[in-house]
Amino acid sequence: MSVPTNGVVERYADGEVIIREGETGREMYIIRRGRVEVSRSLGGRTVVLATLDRGSFFGEMSLLEPEPRNATVRAVGDTELLVIEPGALLLKIRRDPTFAFEMLQHMSRRIRDLDDQLIAALHEGRLSTTAETPVLRMSSMVPRVASTAADERAT
Repeated sequence: MSVPTNGVVERYADGEVIIREGETGREMYIIRRGRVEVSRSLGGRTVVLATLDRGSFFGEMSLLEPEPRNATVRAVGDTELLVIEPGALLLKIRRDPTFAFEMLQHMSRRIRDLDDQLIAALHEGRLSTTAETPVLRMSSMVPRVASTAADERAT
């Protein structure tokens, strides 16, 4: 992704927390220099989800949904970030529509990678395929939704 050159720039030292899981925030960040590590807590341990470098972005979910942050992000080495506020993102997209397309490509790649990790975990037996698995619960809803729609048409 091309890194915009204008905007507010923040600098972080190695190990410094940029955003913390559970906190609220409305900014997204684009890495101009350095790297970051994205992690979540799971049962008292820290699980590293990704390491991102120059040109990557994080925090975009907070611009799309008013939910608490779902991960902690720390600087790996000296890191320089461009801060994107909600209004600035819309302005950037209006001025450079390819920026939105590049963001969507990155987000699509992340979803594809997560799908691959989920399938690998299921294949290796690290995840159960019981009714508690959200993927299976969602697929079991399809017939129920279809039958509800058919019932409504019949009345």
